[in-house]
Formats: sequence, C-alpha cells, structure tokens
Amino acid sequence: MEQPEDMASLNEFGFLASSIPEGKTKCDITELSRNLLDKDMFSKSDPLCVMYTQGMENKQWREFGRTEVIDNTLNPDFVRKFIVDYFFEEKQNLRFDLYDVDSKSPDLSKHDFLGQAFCTLGEIVGSSGSRLEKPLTIGAFSLNSRTGKPMPAVSNGGVPGKKCGTIILSAEELSNCRDVATMQFCANKLDKKDFFGKSDPFLVFYRSNEDGTFTICHKTEVMKNTLNPVWQTFSIPVRALCNGDYDRTIKVEVYDWDRDGSHDFIGEFTTSYRELARGQSQFNIYEVINPKKKMKKKKYVNSGTVTLLSFAVESECTFLDYIKGGTQINFTVAIDFTASNGNPSQSTSLHYMSPYQLNAYALALTAVGEIIQHYDSDKMFPALGFGAKLPPDGRVSHEFPLNGNQENPSCCGIDGILEAYHRSLRTVQLYGPTNFAPVVTHVARNAAAVQDGSQYSVLLIITDGVISDMAQTKEAIVNAAKLPMSIIIIGVGQAEFDAMVELDGDDVRISSRGKLAERDIVQFVPFRDYVDRTGNHVLSMARLARDVLAEIPDQLVSYMKAQGIRPRPAPAAPAHSPPGSPAHTPPASPLNG
Repeated sequence: MEQPEDMASLNEFGFLASSIPEGKTKCDITELSRNLLDKDMFSKSDPLCVMYTQGMENKQWREFGRTEVIDNTLNPDFVRKFIVDYFFEEKQNLRFDLYDVDSKSPDLSKHDFLGQAFCTLGEIVGSSGSRLEKPLTIGAFSLNSRTGKPMPAVSNGGVPGKKCGTIILSAEELSNCRDVATMQFCANKLDKKDFFGKSDPFLVFYRSNEDGTFTICHKTEVMKNTLNPVWQTFSIPVRALCNGDYDRTIKVEVYDWDRDGSHDFIGEFTTSYRELARGQSQFNIYEVINPKKKMKKKKYVNSGTVTLLSFAVESECTFLDYIKGGTQINFTVAIDFTASNGNPSQSTSLHYMSPYQLNAYALALTAVGEIIQHYDSDKMFPALGFGAKLPPDGRVSHEFPLNGNQENPSCCGIDGILEAYHRSLRTVQLYGPTNFAPVVTHVARNAAAVQDGSQYSVLLIITDGVISDMAQTKEAIVNAAKLPMSIIIIGVGQAEFDAMVELDGDDVRISSRGKLAERDIVQFVPFRDYVDRTGNHVLSMARLARDVLAEIPDQLVSYMKAQGIRPRPAPAAPAHSPPGSPAHTPPASPLNG
C-alpha cells in the first residue's frame, strides 16, 4: 500500500480550507493629489508618491512602492497602482510621502519633500465609495527612506504642521478576487487498488504558496468501486484555487479511499487556472503519474487519466462590494459590571485603572474598536453596561448606557466609549448576576429596524464571569441569527468559559426550544490566550482582534445572500480637478527605488 508523503495532512479530511475568507482579498490603491506645494522656480513641481507599510511587530516603515514621476503639475493623477493584500481583521497602517523629483537619483533625500499622509487600509476601504481624502502635512520630522532614520522635514523650506495639499486615495478589489469557478472532472482507467474490488477514487486540489508549499483547497466526493469515475460539479472561489494568479501551479492528487483513513495514493498531475479556463479540450486531459511507480517500472505509462468535462466562471458579490456600496457596520459594546470583577479601586480588579497601562476591558475594546470603527461613517457607538446597581436608587440594570443618556447611549469614537466606561466605574456599584440576553435583545431590536442591507450590527460583549441567563441568551441569539447582526464575546479573567464556547456554535449550531439558529453569528475568545509574556500589548491585541473579527465579513455576506440583497452601486466620486486643468495628467519619467 503506497502512502503519499503528506498523508498526515489528509487524515480523513476533517477540515478543508475550501475557500479563502471574505475578509481576505487583494486591492489596488490609486492616488491623486491636489494643490501640491510648488518647489520649482521656473515651472511646477514634478511629483512622485511613495507608499510605505508598517510592520506589526517592530513598527518599522518599509517602502512598498513608488508611482511614476509626473512632470510639471501640482495636481497629479498617478497611473501606477499599488496592489496590496487586504485583511478586514487587521489594522494595516499606510504612509504616503510626496516628493518633487529634481534628478534621476533614486535616493529620496536628493529630492524636495512635499508632504505626507497617514491612514489605514481599512480607513480607505470604509470611506464612502472606498475613497479617502486626507490633507498632506509636513511634520517636524520625516523618515530618510535610505537609512530609515528621522530627518528634519523642514530642510526643504517646509514649515512643521503646515498643510500642503491633499491626497485622494481609492481602493478597488481586484476583479479576479470575486470570481467563482465551477468545474467537473472524470477519470479513465485509474489503477486498481482494492484487493476484492476496483477503487474508490477521489481528487484533492492544492494551491501552491509563495514559499513553494501547497495548501489543500478542495476535495471531491468519493466514487465507490469504479476505475472510471465521474465526479459531481463543484464551485470554488478563484482566489482559493490560485490566489488570483492565473499561472500559479495547481496540484491535483488522486486517491483510493479506505475506511481506516489510510487512503492509497494513485497518482498526481499539475495544471493552472489559465489551463483549466480553456474548458473541455485536448489540453485538459491529464495523465495521472505515480512517481514511485515511474521510477520502478521502465514500461510504466501512467496510472490513468483525468479529464476536465466542463468549466465556467462567474463573479459573486463580496464583502467589499457591500462596503463600497455603503453598507455601514454599526458597532456596539457591552461591558460586564458584575462584582466578580473585583473592586475597581484595587489593583487586583479587572476594572482597575492603572495610570501606566489599560486594563483588560479597555485593551480588548480598543483592539476591536480601532479596526471596526472605520466601517461606520458617523463614528457614534452605543456603549452599554450590565450587572450593576445604578444611582440614585440602587436598581440593578443589565442594559444601562455608559454615558448616562437613556435616550441616546452613543459615544463619540472609541475614546468616547473609554471615557464613558471610566466615568461609569466611578458612579455605579458592581453587582450581578451576569445576564447577556438584555444587551443582545437591545442590539437585535436596532438590527431588526433596518434589514435592507444598508446596515449590519456587531455587538462586542466583554465579560469576566459565568453566564447566568443561559436559556434566555440562547433564545435571544437564535432570534438574532436571522437579523443583520454578529456577536463577539471576549472573556477576561480566569473563569471557566465553557458556556461561551457553547454559544460560539462552531462545533454544534446553537438552538433554543428546539429551534436551530439560521446562522452561526457568535465568536468567542478568552483574553488570557492573547496576553503576551514579553509585555508586547500591541502585538497581542492585534492577534486578539484578528481572531475575533475574522468571521465578520463571511457572516455579513451570508446574511445578505440569504436575504437576496445585492450590493448598492458605489456613490460617484466628486470631481476634484481644478478648473482649466486636465482631468488626467500623463505620466512622464519613472523613478525606480
């Protein structure tokens, strides 16, 4: 019985990454600039834009790419685009530096600095029409692109903090990232592997990675007792099959299924998306080769053939289509004020406000909020508390506004939530029990009011304790699963969080009174799993945000598709060219770094 080298990775195929999540894709970024500083004596500036990305761990800026140089203009429309990987769940910091190019030298310190702008990729994507306008400024310092060291930005005559024009950034998802391929295969004269029968063949598809490794992306069903199987038609996102690279190798392995999981390797072949896209033809009949057999047997020809019977591709609506079409993500936070957190005035409390660092509640809120805030245009976020006695009469509430305004619990920005949270700690009495249902129902009520696809609600619950109203919370979540809504739960402290794992629904879909939730809308993580032992809070909170936010794009798209809601067209971009200037400035000389 011949075993493939990576048999362990197959192991009955309990988990297959059949698609790349909605929140991971590729975008191209286009830059326009308006009203730049004029640095040339007898003509206008010759601008160049340089884009930098920032490393998550060391926070160093790295040059990502440069546009072309455009001669003699203060309003350049750069043609060269920057193609970047987009991750919804990550804070991707970007920096754009503008220079007036005075020579052919690639050394940026040889050219006049015109200004810079900072933003995140999420900020661009989440702006109206995925188009962000930022003022260019000259800070007290710029970074020397060659040495990476700070250098005075005023050396070229600039004034620190001075506004010096505008940069307009737009992001567009690459078209091949939204394509879904549908195909069907059959095989002929495969090797017989079973002693008392024929074979039970199935196909395993792998996409190749940048580092030469392979990742499983699809497995067909098993066809019993045949050497000439015809497998069912299947669909797979193109980005899952080849990550948008049409010429990247796709490896296909053929196996004979065995009940005990030790599937027999029949052979393999390679292809590419570009080859498959030719459809049914002589180019898409593949010889299945078993390398070991080929080495041992001189007369070995093949272990059968696999033929592509059909191939079609169509575009699907993606997460970024809905965001660009104006769908707003309404972010609400709910914080646990039960007594089990400990007295906030004592350093052992989970609510203790140290003058030196944020507590676990504030860290978790900031980690998630800093990313999700860019997808809500008004930046007004409802903030609720539960499990406390409120002044003046000491009544217990499981749904009170942190800002004290019963009519409008919204806070301005993430800083506004933190301020309201700190104020509440000084005015309410921590009590109990730990009830989730009221805050879930509160957000579900708002989500139910707008179900046309223009809004999607995300509730972040941060808690330290064992849940007290499990039955009511399950019912609230089952009812919310049919609404445009997702729930994130972060457990802080050292309590047992078994009930939270049950609410998560990854293993078993949550149900209430015999009714199954229509969708899995809950994601739970324990905060303690992300505490970095070296004290690097930035890195550990980035990992926390990545894990709790990763499912949101898929959940949003699954709701929209289930309701038959298509993305709205993106709003038209405003005209920014000044009167008398050409709508598009032709590129001149490139400057390569």
